[in-house]
Amino acid sequence: MKSMACLVLLAVALGAHAGEEDSTPCDNVDSDQQGYACALYNKQTAERELKAAFDDLIQRIRDQYPDEGDKVEALSGRLQAAETLWTQVRDADCKVETLAEKPGSKAFEAAWNTCVAQRSDDRSEYLQSIGQQ
Repeated sequence: MKSMACLVLLAVALGAHAGEEDSTPCDNVDSDQQGYACALYNKQTAERELKAAFDDLIQRIRDQYPDEGDKVEALSGRLQAAETLWTQVRDADCKVETLAEKPGSKAFEAAWNTCVAQRSDDRSEYLQSIGQQ
């Protein structure tokens, strides 16, 4: 029952990922299975948004330095390296956060997906702030 309460709270907290969509797995979460589906949905949505934020940042750099291909390549390389390191830190943090759950269990997967979604949302916001004027 405790895990169900946690999943319902996470579903409500992360349900904002739904945005303008009509229906999501996070609507009316009443069971553990629905909570797990919501956590997975939130992770997938956050990862799509993170990729879009990264791609938008690369495009902003290209737009900002249209005649400086070397600079664009250098900045893009640095961003890709930073993204790789960030992913490693995110995964390490999520391993700590999911330590209490049995790997391979539904509770572990839900906790992992929730952690990745939260971290990815934070990273998306950061990437969106870079290069803004």
